[in-house]
Amino acid sequence: MVSRLRELWSRLRGSRPTRDEARRHSLDPEAKDAGPVPARLIVGLGNPGDEYAETRHNIGFRVVERLADRSGGVWRLDAGLDARIARAEIAGLECVLLAPQTFMNRSGASVAAALARWPGLDPARDLLVVYDDLDLPTGRIRLRPSGGAGGHRGIGDILDQLETKAVPRLRFGVGHPGSRDAVLGWVLSPFPESEESAVADGVDRAADAIELAICEGLAAAMGQFNRSP
Repeated sequence: MVSRLRELWSRLRGSRPTRDEARRHSLDPEAKDAGPVPARLIVGLGNPGDEYAETRHNIGFRVVERLADRSGGVWRLDAGLDARIARAEIAGLECVLLAPQTFMNRSGASVAAALARWPGLDPARDLLVVYDDLDLPTGRIRLRPSGGAGGHRGIGDILDQLETKAVPRLRFGVGHPGSRDAVLGWVLSPFPESEESAVADGVDRAADAIELAICEGLAAAMGQFNRSP
């Protein structure tokens, strides 16, 4: 079991592409029909494939999927961005929801490609990234306008690719296994049934928080949702 998890972790880590490689994603022929420039880009982090779908590491996917469900957004694979995307009207603004299909630790390539496709977007103002956080209790959420990676390789790769820490983010608590050695199996495992209610409530709160951030600004959403539920 341990060897299998280490094999999966090695696959997830992969090799990071250069910024030039990330920019070339936006030159794919399928990227020509870019559609109108969205007002916001909401990114949920996770890993592609059914084997990862219910894991803690994929909670970012679950949040953007909830946003798509609420708004009637339809997902499609965008080869130019190496991601699944859905256009959705949120708080009266057209947004693009993006779920990178690069595996977690190469998420920055997909995000950089999207920003290259729609250069009018300002990462510090128009981007929001959703990802799992070991340091928060399961279901707890925290919004921040900037900061470091805190050891999370997905957001870390995005910060590296964009060369800035000024990336708004929503951290979704997945709890901590209690020891560093257990983290690998923890994030690549599903939530237990006993936590599913807290997770479902957290996903709804996260979607509510993002909608408020788009409607009234990040500071308003932080003031309402960063308090303990």
